[in-house]
Amino acid sequence: MVIGIKDALKFIGISIVVCCAAFVCTLFLNYNLDLKSFGNIPDAAIPLYNAQLSMGKAIAAISGCGLALTSVVLLVFYLKNYINAHGKQLGILKAMGYSRFSVAKHFWIFGLSVFLGAAIGFLAAYLYMPTFYRVQNADGLLPEFAVRFHFELLLYLIVLPTLAFACLAVLYAIWKLKAPVLNLLRENCTKTIKAHKERDESFLKGLGSATLKSKKLLIFLIAFSAFCFSSMVQMSLSMFDLASETFAWMILMIGLILAFMTLLMSLSSVVKGNAKTIAIMRIFGYEYSVCSNRILGAYRPFSYVGFVVGTLYQFALLKIMLGVFFADVDIPVYTFDWKALAVALFAFVAVYELVLFLYAQRIKKLPLKSVMEE
Repeated sequence: MVIGIKDALKFIGISIVVCCAAFVCTLFLNYNLDLKSFGNIPDAAIPLYNAQLSMGKAIAAISGCGLALTSVVLLVFYLKNYINAHGKQLGILKAMGYSRFSVAKHFWIFGLSVFLGAAIGFLAAYLYMPTFYRVQNADGLLPEFAVRFHFELLLYLIVLPTLAFACLAVLYAIWKLKAPVLNLLRENCTKTIKAHKERDESFLKGLGSATLKSKKLLIFLIAFSAFCFSSMVQMSLSMFDLASETFAWMILMIGLILAFMTLLMSLSSVVKGNAKTIAIMRIFGYEYSVCSNRILGAYRPFSYVGFVVGTLYQFALLKIMLGVFFADVDIPVYTFDWKALAVALFAFVAVYELVLFLYAQRIKKLPLKSVMEE
């Protein structure tokens, strides 16, 4: 079985997340390295100098670790779906005597999605960096300095992540290929869902719980999309008063990209993974609204939980960063922005329910014959 470039391109969601991580980390780490090269800082600018360095480290660490963890989850999600979809081919190779490693080693190519995203984010950061440097020193308190290239950032933000994710893809494939050959041939690599304990539970109620139990990773992705939307939108609205418009727009764009990418990807997987269940329900006379409510609506509570967590996260993060890193700098006192919460909540409810409605229409258009023949 040969894994081609087209298969790797399906992992574009990972590339988007890695691109955002590389962009943010390159900006702040490169700025810190250039700022540290100046030894003589005016006494009046020392508090701002220390605050800029501390904030750069914190943002790079928080965003880098958070987005890296998200990329790992997405990689596992994509690999799981890929192995399930190609179970017959993989089972045939195992039946022919190929070892798990000999089959799994070809999965290194999925590391190219990380390389693509990291390279684009790294390049975009250097293109934007002159503007970013001017924004960081808008008050003119720090000395002027030009952008310099640091090779170690290329190594840490492009080369090492690519190698790490390529190795992770191979190791995960080796682990998944432990499944018996017959299970692979039946394209049944996942665990079977246990029947619900309560015998008197209705079919529709049990369908919702069974959907959630079989798609636990999707719960995280949908909640994470709401988390990104909530935290980034509210944080960006606060940044218009606390920092610069450029910084606020950068946070907003990254948050929206992550939110919509994860939401659309997860809901597409929900519809595709439950296509046969939906088809059977329609054959037995269930209306389209019932199908969509039980399949898509089961994830709605988790999205709103993600929104609440994102709200608390952005408030705590801004409070800590401004209170610790900018304690000696004259900036406005930060309090919870209720206006930003209202705007973000209204936008989230409108957008999320619209997306659910569009996917409900997609369920309505599923061709019964083609679904049952798969």
